[in-house]
Amino acid sequence: MLPFLSKKASTAKLGIDISSTSVKLLELSRSGNRYKVEAYAVEPLPANAVVEKNINDVEGVGEAIARVVARAKSGVKNAAVAVAGSSVITKVIEMDGKLSEDEMESQIKVEADQYIPYPLDEVAIDFEVQGTVEGSADQVEVLLAACRNENVELRVDVLEIAGLTAKVMDVEAYAMERAFGLVADQIDGGEEQTVAIVDIGSTMTTLSVLHDGRTIYTREQLFGGKQLTEEIQRRYGLSFEEAGLAKKQGGLPDDYETEVLEPFKEAVVQQVTRSLQFFFSSSQYNDVDHILLAGGTASIPGLAEMVQDKVGTTTSIANPFVDMALSSKVNASLLSADAPSLMIACGLALRSFD
Repeated sequence: MLPFLSKKASTAKLGIDISSTSVKLLELSRSGNRYKVEAYAVEPLPANAVVEKNINDVEGVGEAIARVVARAKSGVKNAAVAVAGSSVITKVIEMDGKLSEDEMESQIKVEADQYIPYPLDEVAIDFEVQGTVEGSADQVEVLLAACRNENVELRVDVLEIAGLTAKVMDVEAYAMERAFGLVADQIDGGEEQTVAIVDIGSTMTTLSVLHDGRTIYTREQLFGGKQLTEEIQRRYGLSFEEAGLAKKQGGLPDDYETEVLEPFKEAVVQQVTRSLQFFFSSSQYNDVDHILLAGGTASIPGLAEMVQDKVGTTTSIANPFVDMALSSKVNASLLSADAPSLMIACGLALRSFD
């Protein structure tokens, strides 16, 4: 079984987040209770190398990972990488608490066809004991995760091209949950509340709702910062690359703020509202205590304030590095700017300390 969830021996692992437009690398160390950012880098991907979390260009992605490793100047060769939540089937099942881990694995393999709609030889499976069943001390809740082999193998292959070894295959939602543990202390109420993390990437927006620090809901929608880049490109006659640079560095005409940026921010607010409505309609919840914005788009000035005003829920921008030390080769201002987009990479890098 390839480890989606299970705890393995503690060794340094690079957190490698493969998104639709870039590869993000993060290396952490720990001294006592304090983490340190040893290395980090971001490298753009070739166009359409990854589409909707699916790797289309293995060579192109592998070469981008090799470049990001070289840029980060990290000597670590083991990596933790993640598959998208939409490609993973998860189910909580009840099992006899007296069973050993090997016995649980054997029983899950025998009964897997009850839970997984694919032939067993086509999927990677992992499980984690969550705790005892309420009201039944001899039964335990077991979280079962299954993913088609091809999704796992493609990620193993791109890491191999870059000279890295995949030691952990995680799920993006669980990596986000792990990174949230570092952010929770920054918000009133900490983990013991219901928090909506809205991760706005280039092409995909993912809502993860956590209650008491545990993920209870995830949903992906096709929407992201690429739409802003394309609107800049269309309105000002720029190439896609020029539009992307102008979006980050500025220098656009005076009407950019009112004619392009404000409407896009309104669209983000609509997506956040719509995502939350889907969550409320499919659960017993009708409110969240806090909204946390993640992803590259989260850094747009004034966006968190607009979401807070329109939705009526306290909103902040995710930064898991607030209390971390930094190595001399890490640029503090660049890391701060990229922090909201590094939540998944951070959650993966934390697998070094399992």
